[in-house]
Amino acid sequence: WEYIFDFHYFLVYTFLFFWSILIFSMTHDYNQEALDLHKKHRGKIELSTKVPMENKDDLSRAYTPGVAEVCKEIARDPSLAREYTLKRNTVVIISDGSAILGLGNLGALAAIPVMEGKAAILKSFANVDAFPICLDTQDTEEIIKAVKQLAPVFGAVNLEDIAAPRCF
Repeated sequence: WEYIFDFHYFLVYTFLFFWSILIFSMTHDYNQEALDLHKKHRGKIELSTKVPMENKDDLSRAYTPGVAEVCKEIARDPSLAREYTLKRNTVVIISDGSAILGLGNLGALAAIPVMEGKAAILKSFANVDAFPICLDTQDTEEIIKAVKQLAPVFGAVNLEDIAAPRCF
C-alpha cells in the first residue's frame, strides 16, 4: 500500500505541475508584453559612444581639431576606414517593409520594430553594431540607389523583409 500511496501523490503532483504550465502559457500574453516593452523603452537599441566625451580635450580628440588627421589618413589610404572608423564592425539592415514577418506589406514605419530586433540580436549574440534603415519607397531602383549611397559607412548590408522579386 505504501507504494500505491506514493504513486498516487506522484500522479497528483504531475497533473498539477502540467496543469499549471498549461494555465501559465494560456495567461502569458507575449503580444501585450511586446507592446509594453517597446512603449517603455521606445525601441530596443540605442547609440552610445566608445570614447569619453567629458571635456575639451576629449572633444578635441574625438571631433575637431583632432579628427581632421584621421580624415587625411583615410583620404590617403581608403582601406584605413576599417581601422579608424565604425565600418569594421557595422551592418546596415535595410527594409522597405513590404514583407514583414509574413504579415505582408505594412510599410517602412511598421518595419522599424522588426529591424530594431534584428539589430539587437546582432549586437547581443555577435557583438556586431547594426543600424535599421527603413526606406519609404518600394521602387527597386530607389532601393538600389539608397543602398549604394549608404554602403560606404557600413561593413555589410543586410536586406531584410523586402518582397520578391525586389529582394533578388
